[in-house]
Parts: sequence; structure tokens; C-alpha cells
Amino acid sequence: MFAVKNMYFCCHNDNLFFTMEKIDKLDRKILRIISQNARKPFKDVAEECEVSRAAIHQRVQRLIDMGVITGSGYSVNPKMLGFQLCVYIGITLERASMYKDVVAALEQIPEVVESHYTLGAYTILIKMYAKNDEHLMELLNGKIQEIPGVATTETLTSLDQKIRRTVPIE
Repeated sequence: MFAVKNMYFCCHNDNLFFTMEKIDKLDRKILRIISQNARKPFKDVAEECEVSRAAIHQRVQRLIDMGVITGSGYSVNPKMLGFQLCVYIGITLERASMYKDVVAALEQIPEVVESHYTLGAYTILIKMYAKNDEHLMELLNGKIQEIPGVATTETLTSLDQKIRRTVPIE
């Protein structure tokens, strides 16, 4: 977000738009509370912020409309669904111009949960879950490495995740 004479410009879903409002201290307090527990009732958020429940509803909706809040939902434990492996795969493309087509193909693989266009050793870095070694090999050899434009892949296996949080809200 950047400002030009009281207008604030935001980038949300690759679209640039502007809003006349900015994020104030109350907005940040609300964000800190709900980012720690998205299921916390607005009544409790309102009490903690010392404002009305209606004010919380309005503020949260405004933050959604501004693109500050981009999603909500439950986190699912992949291991409880049989996905024992979490891997990060660095993908090098034959040509960077193939990026959009490769990402479109990756979107068709449900086990791929994140994709990042990167600078450095890889063109794309993805996060993916597999049920076991055989499933991982099937996904790598039978799907990802078969995508036109994929030149090479390098797989890193996550053994444990200890930190999972949102960016600091100051």
C-alpha cells in the first residue's frame, strides 16, 4: 500500500486499486487478534478492543474489501489425511516465458498447495504433499517432470515444521 494525497493504493490479486482509507491502530489490533484465532467470536474481539460488535463487523469487512484480509478458514493437518511427506520442489524451466503454462499445469495437481515464481536457483518453488515415497515418485516422474517446459527439479523434504505464522502486525 502506498499513499498519494490521502488516497491509498493497494495491490490485491495482481490488481492495483485505491482506497480513501488507511489501516489505523484499531484495524491492526483487530488483525492481531483474529490472525491468532480466526474463530474468535466478534463479540470477544469487540470486548478486547473496547468497541461495539458492529464496529468489528464493519472494520473486518472493510479490511476484506481492501484486500488486507485475503482469506479465512480452517487449517487441515495433512498427516491426519494420510499425507506423510511435505516437500518443496525447485523447478527450473526451459524458458522463463513458459511460466504461466507450467503454473496452469501445476494447478491441476491437487497435492501442490503453493507455488512461487522466484529469483535464484529455481524459476518456480512449490510446496507439495505426498502420501509416501511411491506417491511422491509418481507425482514427480508422472506429473511434474512431464509438464512441457520443466527442465529440472530438485526436491527438499521437510522433516518438521515448528513455525507457522502470519507477518508481524505492528
